[in-house]
Amino acid sequence: MIWQAMDWLLEGTIAVAGGQLLVREVIGNGFGLASAMLGMRRSMRAWPVGIIGNLLLFTVFVGGILDRPQVHDLWGQAGRQVFFGVVSVYGWVRWRRRWTAQEASDGGAIRPRWAGRRGLIELAVLGVVGMVVFYPTLRALDSWGPAADAWILTGSILATYGMARGWVEFWLIWIAVDAVGVPLLVMSGYYPSAAMYLGYGVFCLAGFGAWLRASRRAPRLPVEEVSVR
Repeated sequence: MIWQAMDWLLEGTIAVAGGQLLVREVIGNGFGLASAMLGMRRSMRAWPVGIIGNLLLFTVFVGGILDRPQVHDLWGQAGRQVFFGVVSVYGWVRWRRRWTAQEASDGGAIRPRWAGRRGLIELAVLGVVGMVVFYPTLRALDSWGPAADAWILTGSILATYGMARGWVEFWLIWIAVDAVGVPLLVMSGYYPSAAMYLGYGVFCLAGFGAWLRASRRAPRLPVEEVSVR
């Protein structure tokens, strides 16, 4: 029974409109959505749930190598699953420390706040470095749509890092990633992920509103406290 379930997860497909969708692509995106919902509630469970989705989706976006069923490799999409895993471990540890310290008074694991000038500069520098590194790398790897793929990878890392830091702006970065990701994924045949991105973009607006309200309820952090976090 266990082996049959594993075989279904790894090899199973769903017939849709004359084509096939990988079961693990659908399930992996489901874990991604669940992680986003938990993130909106500032629950620490968002991180392990997201990591499971990252593992599944990594195997999907190297479909050209596996030839199941897509023929295009999206190395940026695959690579971001690896970076997600690394940053998610950081976020998981950081949120646990904030939860242990009872930073948020409303039951959330972390207290949302704006990034501020220093945080925005940090994100901008990381964004430039990410694009400078990832674009030529993805182009050399013959990734399909290297510029868009590089931004999706860079923006996803920035958003995940911003979430780990508790910065409200991370939701806006996700929306910018979705705006590029939807057309790229549709053109390359990753339809479940494209639908996921589209729905996720709408969800990010709700998440932004939730974190914005929570940040207004929370007392302002002292300057020296903000600088060390």
